[in-house]
Amino acid sequence: MDFLKSNGTRLAFLFFVGAATSALSVVGCGDDGKGGTGGTGGTGGTGGAGGAGGMGGEGGAGGMGGAGGMGGAGGGMQVCAPGTSGALPKLKLTELVTGLDRPTYVTGAPGDTDRLFLLEKPGRIRIVNGGNLSQEPFLDISAIVEAQANERGLLGLAFHPNYAQNGRFFVYYTQKANPNGAIAVAEYARGASPDKALEASGKVILTIPHPTYNNHNGGMLAFGPDGYLYVGTGDGGSGGDPDENGQDINAKLGKILRIDVDNYPTPPPGNLQNGDKDIWDWGLRNPWRFSFDRCTGDLYIADVGQNAVEEINVEPPGEGNKNYGWNTMEGSTCFDPANNCDMTGLTLPVTEYIHASGLGDCSVTGGYVYRGSKIPGLVGTYLYADYCSKRFYTLAWSKGSVIAEGEITADLESTSLSAGITSFGEDTAGDLYVIVDNSQGGTPGKLYRIDAE
Repeated sequence: MDFLKSNGTRLAFLFFVGAATSALSVVGCGDDGKGGTGGTGGTGGTGGAGGAGGMGGEGGAGGMGGAGGMGGAGGGMQVCAPGTSGALPKLKLTELVTGLDRPTYVTGAPGDTDRLFLLEKPGRIRIVNGGNLSQEPFLDISAIVEAQANERGLLGLAFHPNYAQNGRFFVYYTQKANPNGAIAVAEYARGASPDKALEASGKVILTIPHPTYNNHNGGMLAFGPDGYLYVGTGDGGSGGDPDENGQDINAKLGKILRIDVDNYPTPPPGNLQNGDKDIWDWGLRNPWRFSFDRCTGDLYIADVGQNAVEEINVEPPGEGNKNYGWNTMEGSTCFDPANNCDMTGLTLPVTEYIHASGLGDCSVTGGYVYRGSKIPGLVGTYLYADYCSKRFYTLAWSKGSVIAEGEITADLESTSLSAGITSFGEDTAGDLYVIVDNSQGGTPGKLYRIDAE
């Protein structure tokens, strides 16, 4: 799908385009829960420190001191393991499902360790359970989804953090109804069966007009560690941002929005004050996929470039209100004007790649920081890819600095995949997945898992 590149020349069928000390534990992932119990102190000594609480959890109780000793303090500080600066483990792509119709995204649901929820562009959410693709959709809203245009359709899904208890989830799609092509964020509810949502429960909570052009629709939804829903919107389309939405702080397009789903339209504390109250960040071209590191809370934003540069931005938790530069800049390069642009107040990407001659790069597809348990050597490393060239990249980032960068294309043998890399996904255990689009030759879309060899 040209999903991101439109500049007057379309790319046919391109969809989008550790060790532990006594009071400090190093972990791969900050799972919720209580820390471990502290050790017992020796005679006259001090009891061991309690284990670190996971993200949102409580530290464990300190151990009791021996005779005359004191119990250790509970709940040491958690340190999230950064990605390695050394060699990564050998990886492979394991095909799980085929026969998909323009798949756009896949994710797990909080509290559900069995199911993956997989989006198809025409407007269906399907369930994968035990490697089996359900024929009956979890939700089918194809009657209200505009999916004829290459970059429009059902594009995003986010489950409420308390989904296991309240059954609430949110979808991002382009509307078939008037105004045709407008972006909609809607809430739905799980039914009595965990395999079926209530279609009639749908309630649109946010509509964003998207007139004139049918590309650059954004599409990502994700709940942040602060409990608010983050929404990624494109700049409104065409090429070069002719409507100047990226730098317009009164427009919702070309932004990361942040909303309180329990109190909308009342904005959460910390949103932009001197513009549209839904805005968290601005200056984005088409942040098709962004994600939160489930341990550190860092926000990784992959923003699709115009013709030459694809960029990755990393934002520490709680540090929004950033201007990422589009359309003044494309990556770290001046765009409009092409020379001597004013970079005052702009936040430049932490890394980028230039479209390589002959390799077919076109559009970055953002991924996730690996925080699973099955591939220890990959923990803390962010993975992303290019839709067209099918090249895969890695980034290890910690405390404001790049630790390592690399390419794992040859390892994954990804250039042999049947079509473009539409999306990554993450399940509740932290395993990562890759969505491959339908090919121009008719090969259906596929779902892969990233595994160790």
